[in-house]
Amino acid sequence: MIDMKWITREKAKVDRIACPWLISRFIDKSPEFLFVPEDKVLSIAKDKGAIPFDVKGAELTHYIENGYEYVSFDAFIRKYGLTDPVLLELAKIVRGADAEIPDPPPESPGLKAAAEGFRRIAKDDYENMKLQFPLYDALYSYCKYKIENKK
Repeated sequence: MIDMKWITREKAKVDRIACPWLISRFIDKSPEFLFVPEDKVLSIAKDKGAIPFDVKGAELTHYIENGYEYVSFDAFIRKYGLTDPVLLELAKIVRGADAEIPDPPPESPGLKAAAEGFRRIAKDDYENMKLQFPLYDALYSYCKYKIENKK
């Protein structure tokens, strides 16, 4: 695990909360997150030595592969070589909540609605993370249960 600064667009909803959860649980033991206006992400990232994500021009953002849209959460999984099948299952839910895909999992609309609600009640992006991280912990546990009971 690394100790880094991470930066993204302010007013986070799905992917921009899912990614900090993923970073803090699987990539960086002591992450520092910055949320700034979209047009400032890349310049502040350069000035502060932060890794930008979920913004146009960043390595860790949405991408298209074989005509299918993947989200920043997927980009982190790919870049950091995360192979946990539970994370891969959770990624499907995040993708379905944050991208226009033809086959979203049934859990995705609920995640999207919850994320919008949390964004509306949180005073800022830091409180939003604090409120939503338990949701992602619960979804991770749900995905683990789902995988274990497919057998």
